[in-house]
Amino acid sequence: MCEIFVKADPGLYEAKARSIRLHGVVTSIRLEKLFWHVLQEIAERDGMNINQLITKLYDELIAYRGVVDNFASFLRVCCLRYQSLMADGEISHDKNLPLSGIRATPATSNAYLL
Repeated sequence: MCEIFVKADPGLYEAKARSIRLHGVVTSIRLEKLFWHVLQEIAERDGMNINQLITKLYDELIAYRGVVDNFASFLRVCCLRYQSLMADGEISHDKNLPLSGIRATPATSNAYLL
C-alpha cells in the first residue's frame, strides 16, 4: 500500500514559502508544493490568482470565525476538502465551472472528522 505514497514525486512534498500581501501587510506562507498546485487550480476556477484567492479565504475566515489560528493549516484543509468534494461528486470535475456559485457544504458531509 505504502508504495503509492512513498513513490510520489518528492517535489510534491517539498515545502515552498510564498510572500503574500494581505491588506497591505506582507506575510509569508509555507506550504508543500502539492498544496500550491491545488490552490492554483481553485483560484483559476474562479478567475483569480493565488494571492487573490488567499486574501478572499482569509477575509471570509475572519468574517466567519473572527480569528485565524493557523492559516497554513486552514489552507491545507481547504485543498483536501476541495479534492474530497470533487471525489464525492459534490464539485464538478469541469475546471471551467467556477466554485463561487456553489452553496456551502457542511464539513460533516465527509467522514474525515474524528
